[in-house]
Formats: sequence, C-alpha cells, structure tokens
Amino acid sequence: MSKLKIWLNAARLRTLPLSISGIIVGTGLANFYGYKDSIIFLLSLFTTVGFQITSNFANDYGDGVKGTDNEERIGPKRVLQSGLLTRNELKKGIYISIFINIVLVLSLVFYAFGVENWHFILLFLFLGGLSIWAAIKYTVGQSAYGYRGLGDIFVFLFFGLLSVLGTLFLYAKFVTLQSVLPAISIGALSTGVLNLNNLRDCISDKKASKNTVVVKLGYQKGKIYHYLLLFIAMLGMSFFAILNYIELWSFLPLIAFLPLAIHFKNVVVAKEPISLDPELKKLALTTFLMAILFYICYNYFL
Repeated sequence: MSKLKIWLNAARLRTLPLSISGIIVGTGLANFYGYKDSIIFLLSLFTTVGFQITSNFANDYGDGVKGTDNEERIGPKRVLQSGLLTRNELKKGIYISIFINIVLVLSLVFYAFGVENWHFILLFLFLGGLSIWAAIKYTVGQSAYGYRGLGDIFVFLFFGLLSVLGTLFLYAKFVTLQSVLPAISIGALSTGVLNLNNLRDCISDKKASKNTVVVKLGYQKGKIYHYLLLFIAMLGMSFFAILNYIELWSFLPLIAFLPLAIHFKNVVVAKEPISLDPELKKLALTTFLMAILFYICYNYFL
C-alpha cells in the first residue's frame, strides 16, 4: 500500500459526510433567512473536514497507544494498530493537520467578520481552538474524555449545536430559537452514530477500560438510548418544519426518516454487537441525506 493510500485510510474519508452535515444545515438556515456567501460555505466545509481528519488521526493514535485497537476490535483496522504508520509518523500527521486547521479557522473568521468585529473573531477563535482540543482529547492522553463516557456530550455539542448554529452565525451574525431544532436533530443523529460504534465495540471497549456510555449502561440499555436519540432527531426536524410551514415542501427533510425506520428495526433485532457494523454507514449517510434535503428545501423550494 502506498503512503498516500495509508494516510487516506488514516483520514477515514467515509466519516466526512457526517461531519459536514451540520455545515450544510447551517448554510440552509442562513439561505432561508436571506444570507448567502459561497466563500463562507467553502471555508466552513474545509475547516470542518480539517477538524474531522485531525480527530480521526488522533483517535487512531490514542486508541492504538492505549491498546484499545486490538485483534478483538470489530471495525476496520487502524493504521497504527496494523503497523502501517509508526507512532512518530502519526503524531507528525496530527501536528500538520492542526497547523492546517489553524490557518483555515483564521481565514474563515477574518473573512466572515472583518477586523472591525473583533469580539466575534475572539469568540470564534476560542471555539476553533476548543474544537481542535476536543478532536484530540477524545482518545489521547490520560484524561481522554472518550474513556470516561463523555464522548456523546461532545459530539452532540460540536457536531450538532456548534456546527449548525455556528455556521448560521458566520453568515447572519445571529441565531434564532427555532434554528436550535434542526441543530438538535443533527446532534442527536451524530451522537447516534457514535453510540452505534460504541454498541459494536462494547465488549472490546470494556476489556480496554474505555468506559463509554454503552459500557456503563450495558448493551440492551445502550440500544434503548439509541432509540431515544432517533426519536429526539425526528422531533427536532418535525417541529422546525411545522413552525416554518409554507407548503408541503417544508416536510422534504423528513423523507430521510424512511430509511431511519428500517435502521430502527435492524437495531431492535440485532442480538450481537457485530451485526450493528453495517448500520454505522447507513445512519451516517442518512444524516447526510437529511442535511442535503434540508438545504434543497430551504434554499430552492421555500
């Protein structure tokens, strides 16, 4: 395998559609409120992709060093676990990605706000720094929050609330109370993807002392928690559509809940953690589909 393919494997490109779903929904909201800017859209996408790749590198490194990634792991093999990259190589990759993230964050906030809105710049620089810290500290270090069952909270906040509302604010310089509803939906579904991952890996995680929410709750209660996340996501998007009803197109994003109904059934009947592995991609792509439908609905039809 070439070095390029190894680094692409470490970047886990399949995770990127989920990571940009919040940016797409936030942009759809901004367009709905009358604000459009293609440069903000592109810079937001690049910045979020940068954060996600940094997180993927760091997760590979952190779980590899701690021994969580081993032969008992069900998911795809990691580059450190497989010996495709050394610790030093992966660590250098993390540092380079952090540098790129800093450049992207600076470019985004100065373009969006201009030098005159220094208070907004400081706020978003802080949030950008916090995002980089969260991407790394999920699995890296003795105090990694992913090993203490806090990963779900951070995913909900960063992939949902911050991603959607932060993107809206970059365009419009304000957020609305109603805009919190689709942000909750994206956050709940993103947390659902993490929960599926934790359900799949619950046995190996418990042995490695990675005390995720699923390890703390147990497999069956972890599934009930998953149903709750799906229900919250459906409520958030449905209420936003009802509150902003103009015509039937307002309910276009809810089409994404049709494949979610099939996903729900598959999780219910899953007896063994390994059977949940295919559902990870399905839920991530369904979340991305919902974001695309939301953007189309509130950008072109309403």
